[in-house]
Amino acid sequence: MIELVITIAATWVFVASTGRIVDADEVPSGSTALVLGSLVRDDVPGDYVRGRLDTTVDLYRDGRLVRIINSGNGSVEAGNEPAVMRRYLEDRGVASSVITDDPDGRDTDASCRRAHDVFGVRRAVIITQDFHLSRAIALCRRRGVDAVGVAARCDCAVWTVARNHLREAVLARPRALLGAVVQ
Repeated sequence: MIELVITIAATWVFVASTGRIVDADEVPSGSTALVLGSLVRDDVPGDYVRGRLDTTVDLYRDGRLVRIINSGNGSVEAGNEPAVMRRYLEDRGVASSVITDDPDGRDTDASCRRAHDVFGVRRAVIITQDFHLSRAIALCRRRGVDAVGVAARCDCAVWTVARNHLREAVLARPRALLGAVVQ
């Protein structure tokens, strides 16, 4: 039974995201980016979120982004991910006026729902690592956002990348599918 759920979840994510992962040079000018948060510590972005932000900076400098939504956990206990993300972007020349912070994007589904319902996003470029990208696209599309995604670079330890691929396949995708079916 577990194998069936994992297979169905993987199939749903695959179908929803096929053809929607693009190279950076394919992102149209004038796009809105949804940058998904991750671990920050002592006001410093961790490896994953730093890769997402560096990819965002590149897209911004190339003139492809006019709006950036930093969505993550804004609690003090989590280090206020969106505030750390904002400072990192601003320190690298991204105009404050194009950045919106979403401190209530505590998981990928919440980030997608809030992008649509709170921030009025109908089209977005999701920026996250490859292991997370297909699920993020599927969830955003489910929430009414016509999403494509760019895989963020990651100078991450190999073991953490392997762990995250496993977590996606066995836990995160089935959980996302369950949320889609129940809601």
